[in-house]
Amino acid sequence: MRTVALLLAMSLATPPLAAAMPGDAQVQAALQAAEAGQPYDPAAVASSPVAGWVEYASLRRNIDSLPPQRGQDFLARYRGQAVAEAFRQVWLPALARRQDWTSYLAAWSPAVQDTSLRCVALNARQALGQIDAGWTSDAQAIWRSSGKSLPPECDPVFALLAARGGLPPALRWERIDKAAGEWQPAVMRAAARGLPADEAALANDYASFFEAINERALNWPKTDRSRWMASQGLARLAKSVPVAAEAQLPKYAQALGFTDADRGRVLYQVALQSASSYEPEGARRLAAVPLSAYDDKLHELQVREAIARSDWAGALAAIRRMGDAQRSQARWTYFEARLSELTGDKAGAQALYAKAATKPEFHGFLAADRIDQPYTLCPLIPHDTPAAKDAVAQTPALIRALALYRIDRRGWAQREWDDALSRFSDDQRRIAVGLAEDAGWFDRGVFGLVNVGGKSYPDESRLYLLRFPMHHDATIRREAQRNGLDPAWVAGEIRSESVFDPKARSSANARGLMQLLPGTGAEVARKLGLPWGGADSLYDPDTNITLGSAYLRQLLDKYGKPYQTIAAYNAGPAPVARWTSQRPTMDPDFWIETISYKETREYVARVLAFSTIYDWRLNGNAAHLTDRMNGVASGKRIAFTCPLATPPKQ
Repeated sequence: MRTVALLLAMSLATPPLAAAMPGDAQVQAALQAAEAGQPYDPAAVASSPVAGWVEYASLRRNIDSLPPQRGQDFLARYRGQAVAEAFRQVWLPALARRQDWTSYLAAWSPAVQDTSLRCVALNARQALGQIDAGWTSDAQAIWRSSGKSLPPECDPVFALLAARGGLPPALRWERIDKAAGEWQPAVMRAAARGLPADEAALANDYASFFEAINERALNWPKTDRSRWMASQGLARLAKSVPVAAEAQLPKYAQALGFTDADRGRVLYQVALQSASSYEPEGARRLAAVPLSAYDDKLHELQVREAIARSDWAGALAAIRRMGDAQRSQARWTYFEARLSELTGDKAGAQALYAKAATKPEFHGFLAADRIDQPYTLCPLIPHDTPAAKDAVAQTPALIRALALYRIDRRGWAQREWDDALSRFSDDQRRIAVGLAEDAGWFDRGVFGLVNVGGKSYPDESRLYLLRFPMHHDATIRREAQRNGLDPAWVAGEIRSESVFDPKARSSANARGLMQLLPGTGAEVARKLGLPWGGADSLYDPDTNITLGSAYLRQLLDKYGKPYQTIAAYNAGPAPVARWTSQRPTMDPDFWIETISYKETREYVARVLAFSTIYDWRLNGNAAHLTDRMNGVASGKRIAFTCPLATPPKQ
């Protein structure tokens, strides 16, 4: 318990955000001038760590008339920095437009991953007579890299490759097969050009089958490739019209001699499309899929489909068909316990609840409620030396990243951040996350920990102060009290929506901490009798929390239950109306699990779990998550414990 109490004491003080630094205003002014094509004094920003970005902005504006030597000088001066790579990405296309192939190759870097630029580099090498075995190998690597359409810059490369004999039939068929796997008949046709006539005819007939299922396929040669093509074509049909694909499957399977894998490829899509919407035929279609074709997604879907029908025994059996790794996840351990209990195995359920309750997440908290145990939370407290922190703080790339974030150049800041992290050890990366959060860059605790660069660091999930920042807490408490809401819930919504970024903006134009749409903000302001300052006023934290909390209250008044309110906050009223009409009396945990939108299903669980953790941050204990789901405010509160902190028995 001492670890939890110590970290709680640390969490109660909110660190101040780093203020604007000397020189930030000059950098902003210089950037604005550079981007507008107006003169600025380079000496005014020469000492700034982001002076290179100001110069980049100036060069980028007139990139098509930039002298080649000046571009090369910039790349040389900033070699190894993120700004050089950003410049290279706009400089190379500009040189390509000029067809200045010598300068293009001088500016080229093998680290460039953009496929269109890679193809232009091959065109440049061809123009300069640099065609060799390496050129052929590089061109073939691009050809076979994907089954999807490639940029038009690659067309002349492939034409020359073919003319030089570098696209033999085997390589063409390799791309055709990949395109079939991606359901791309146009790519299949393009790759077939250049095949011998009889092979080209067959390849085009394969493509035609994807475009419209036809009985010519019944006469295809009985080969593995024909079976692959037919099953992929039927799977493509199943995605949009599952009943038609299911009806068509038997005759093609018989004519071509489908294997279980071929049948499973089609039946997988048939089941996926119908069971995802809980259609009446879902259970039968799931049962028809060969077990060898099941993956984690289909196993989960089979459980949810059975739960939606209140088929407890069927859902339990579906969980027990999962692989060990999937079945041992807290979600499925909890539901195995829940379903075991409902089917009469109370002793087995208790053991499974105890296992799930060791996980500090939504289903772990639910499991603890079922057996009346404290919630498990084992915070990790870093013990970094001042020297280690100072070394990270003095890293040039990190200095540039934080400076760019302060002046709201987030894309550039992200480039510098990624560059800095590529050079850090795991401990240094964690320290950098802390420094970023001190500067108000809170989402680094989400994107800089636990899963980074394709690697997993599970222990970092215990860095709760970094992963669950708390800012604007006075406003959160005030507006929560005004609207009769739990402040931990408001904080959990903010963490889920924006990670405490007041300038967050979604692709749907939702803005600010609680991600309100301008129309919603205006309507809530009108109902409250508050002046509406326009869409940009939602970037003001106080305004956003005021309107967002009031909107949350309006939804709660409409739906009555927090778990349905949270679903409506994410998905809107129409889907929630459908889910409640389909399963009006279903228990909250089952109702949440059978939400048909994956995003909303995970969002509801996430907000409820985050609210529990913020309750701990604010109060040291928490409302039972079961009470929280149902809006019970007067229930007994629950303590947190860390089994790792318990001394071993003697």
